[in-house]
Parts: sequence; C-alpha cells; structure tokens
Amino acid sequence: MFSSRTPGLSRLNKAQKASMAGVAAAGVAAVTFSLVPGTAVAAESQAPVQSPVTSTVSTSATDNGRTPAVSAIIAKQFGSPDTAAKVQAVAQKTASEKTQAAVAKKAESEKKAVAKAKADAKKRADEAANRSTVRKPVYKDNLDGWIRESLDIMKKHKIPGSYEGLHRNILRESSGNPKAINLWDINAQNGIPSKGLLQVIPPTFKAYHVKGTPFDIYDPVANIVAAANYAADKYGSMDNVNSAY
Repeated sequence: MFSSRTPGLSRLNKAQKASMAGVAAAGVAAVTFSLVPGTAVAAESQAPVQSPVTSTVSTSATDNGRTPAVSAIIAKQFGSPDTAAKVQAVAQKTASEKTQAAVAKKAESEKKAVAKAKADAKKRADEAANRSTVRKPVYKDNLDGWIRESLDIMKKHKIPGSYEGLHRNILRESSGNPKAINLWDINAQNGIPSKGLLQVIPPTFKAYHVKGTPFDIYDPVANIVAAANYAADKYGSMDNVNSAY
C-alpha cells in the first residue's frame, strides 16, 4: 500500500512547515494588495508574517513597508489633477477674498477722506463767512441814532442825503419830536395832517415808504427815510430843502 504523503514532506519539522506557510501567505497578500488597492493595506496587516523567510521576502519587495504598487497609488492620489485643482481653487478663493478686503478697505478710507475734506471745506467757508459778516451796528435811541440808522438805509437804497441836511430839516419841522403832529395847516384842514420827525402826510408816507422799515409814520427811522425818498424825487435831495416842502 502506497502512502498519500508527498515524498520528502514527511521529513520536514514543524518550524520548516510554518516558514513555508508564511511565504505562501505573504505571496497571497501581495497579490491581493495589487488587485484591490483599497483593501491591500488591511490584507497585508492581517497576513501572519512571522518566519525569517517571510521577513526577507517582505523587505525586498517593499519601499518603507509598502509595495511599489501601493507607493504608486498613494503618489497618484496625492498628486492627482483633482487634488491640484482643489488646492488651486482654494488658493484663488483666498487671494480673491484678500483682494476684495483690500479694495473695500481702500474704498472706506477714500470715503472717509472725502467726508473729512468736505467737513474741512465747510468749516473754512463758515469761518470766512463769519469773518466777512458785518455786525449790525447798534444805534442809540435818540435823534443822533435815528439819523445815522436812516443814513445807512438810504445808502443801501441809493437815496441821497447827508447828516446835516436831515438834522437841519428835522429841527425845523418837529424840533426832534417823533410824535409831532400838525393840526392847523392846510393838510390838517384837509384831514391829512403832517406827522413825525419830518412832518410827512400819510399819502406821501405810503407812496415813498422804504421796504425794510416799519410801516408806521411815527417810527422815527421810517419817517426820515420816507421823507428823504420823497425829497430826492421832488428836489434831488433833502439837502436842497430849506423850508416847508
């Protein structure tokens, strides 16, 4: 009767059998790793590589613990066009965001500069206006003050007349009394008595009243300016009046 065992195998001890089994397992793992990259690492880690023979085969077939196929796959994954495109897109997005931020910052700075320039210009204009503004003079509430204020108004409206001409006629007509009224002359007899510093009748006051002065025949300044306006029209100037007019 013949034995079913392979010749020579009966003489192998347990250690030698284990070594051969390890070599076989390593070969299976390498083939599996090459065919299925996604599971190669797991297959390799699970292979019981223990014998000296297996260690020798593994070292000669790997690069830093990886087979050439694994190294190629990893390099391909990290250097793939998709990864490069993603990296470039992220870099472009970052650069774009930085550019937009810089543009916005510059625009805000320019806006502030324009606002400051406008504020400064307004301030300078206001200061210039304040310097050029002539304060309204304060006139005394007496005959001298009334005449001086009247002369300023007459000058503005181009009505001729002098301090002397006004003063002289006022003293003759009313003695400087702004409430003076004539109740005996022809005008009074006609129902329109002369009134005020320069004894103006109401129709004349109304016709020659100067805008900007009170519409009150007894107001000293309004009375003087209206009378001067009338005298300028009839006689050329109040300076030319030396009697009743």
